[in-house]
Amino acid sequence: MLNHSVRLTIRALVLGLLLVPAAGAWAQTPTPTPVPEPSPTPLDEPRQPTFPTAQQTALPPLPDLTRVGIISSNVLALSLNDTIRRALQNNNDIEVARDDVRVAEQRLRALYGFYDPVFAVTPTIDQRITPVTSIFQGGGTTGSVKNTTLSVSPALSKFFETGGGRYELQFNNNRTSTNATNSTLNPFYSSNLTLLYTQPLLRNRAIDTQRHAIRVQKKVLSQTDSDFRQRTIAIIAQAQAAYWNLVFALRNQQNQLDSLNLARQNLRNIDAQISAGAKAPLDRAQVLTDIATREGALYQAVQSVASAENTLKQLILKDPTAGEWTAQLTPTDSPILDFSPVDLKGSLDEAHRNRPELARLSFQKEINTLDLQYFRNQAKPQIDLTGALITTGLAGQNVLPPCPTAAACVPTKFIGGYGQGISNMFKFETREINVGVAIQIPLRNRTAKANVAAAEIQKEQLEATYRSQDQAIEMDVRNAAQSVDTAQKRVVAARLARESAEQQLAGEQKLYDVGRSTTFLLLQRQTELTTARTNELQAETDYSKALADLQRATSSTLRVNNVTVQTPVKTP
Repeated sequence: MLNHSVRLTIRALVLGLLLVPAAGAWAQTPTPTPVPEPSPTPLDEPRQPTFPTAQQTALPPLPDLTRVGIISSNVLALSLNDTIRRALQNNNDIEVARDDVRVAEQRLRALYGFYDPVFAVTPTIDQRITPVTSIFQGGGTTGSVKNTTLSVSPALSKFFETGGGRYELQFNNNRTSTNATNSTLNPFYSSNLTLLYTQPLLRNRAIDTQRHAIRVQKKVLSQTDSDFRQRTIAIIAQAQAAYWNLVFALRNQQNQLDSLNLARQNLRNIDAQISAGAKAPLDRAQVLTDIATREGALYQAVQSVASAENTLKQLILKDPTAGEWTAQLTPTDSPILDFSPVDLKGSLDEAHRNRPELARLSFQKEINTLDLQYFRNQAKPQIDLTGALITTGLAGQNVLPPCPTAAACVPTKFIGGYGQGISNMFKFETREINVGVAIQIPLRNRTAKANVAAAEIQKEQLEATYRSQDQAIEMDVRNAAQSVDTAQKRVVAARLARESAEQQLAGEQKLYDVGRSTTFLLLQRQTELTTARTNELQAETDYSKALADLQRATSSTLRVNNVTVQTPVKTP
């Protein structure tokens, strides 16, 4: 076996022998070899990439940021207050809710119409020719009596809201002419004035069907007012969210545009370095890829602007024919950051005190109380006090000798025309007075008892529903308060991330300028900065939206935004 030193000697000799001809070959001048014509490359074989020089390429054109249906010269500047005002004036959902309140007012007014006085009159002409069989009936030689009566009978009636009573005043007037031979007055006038009154003593005294309907409709009107306030708060919250979404979309679009411009500047720098031989053409491909990626992000940001703008327009425009649909909305407000802590207890107290949902349930509980009162009243016996006062008057043309010269005569007070009859009526010499009590006692009255039982069950349901809604509001406010607190912290974190990304990019740029970094790392730092700026914008926007949502949850939206809702009219 050869030892280690012998093996090294043999290996050195072999290498020396191999290197001598190679060295001689390198020393000789190579013989030119003809270059063969390039053969076509099959489609399934990959082609080698080629890199054009800076003189052969140009900077890509700027992307087209115009949006479909938008006229760039038609710019509409909007503040947040303007947006809320337009939403309340033009939003169709608000108009529907407002009309619900107006309809409820008219229905209440219609129910009050039950207590309006009612005037009625029935003028008639009645002519009768009646056969008679006795000489004492005044038929004479014709054997019949002809009576013609002209009647005018006006009447006035009214129900009373207090006490449930009703009166009716009837004024009957008749003029009768006859050919009866036994008539002492012809023609004669008869009039009577009748006053009727009915007063419930048990059932329908404290409450009846009509008063129950009116009182319930008042609560329904209050409910529609609560619904309108809730809808108003929701629309304002939607308008605020849409406004801040548009603010973010526009700021993000500008952020993406700035990022693209930075990438285009990188391309200019790379082209200059490639021309100087300091960079390889591959670096230019990296920058072009980065530009294309950022253009895609910019187009997506433009799409987000269009969507946010259309959402806001739907809230503030009345119909699709409005000219503002072609306008470019420009928000003038920026997010205002307030890092004071959220007053959770105050927010909860305000929500439980002012939320329209709880007010609506409270009115529903009051309606249930009215139902119980009404159904319990209907279970009572019906005892009505009735009264009538009737006075009559009579006058006519005398066909007999006057008194006291004749044995059969007509008193002087009955001789005259219509006016004499009215005068006799108001003397109350001939009158009728009656007073009575109408009693109706239901033996079982299962309908009223079942209605009372159903109302009692509904009362229990409403209590459970109220507690459930109260809990939902508790959760809603707590979530909204947490969202504000989280958004505040996100803003702080996003600002720190953006500042750090700016510092990292600045440091990477310095390293790149002295050749200690690569194009890939520089582009990565620029992308990280763009993302950090987007995150900061999103955090600021989310904070403004979280504040608006907390206002909605606590039902302070109207107060904070100085919106006054008029209370509906509950009297006719």
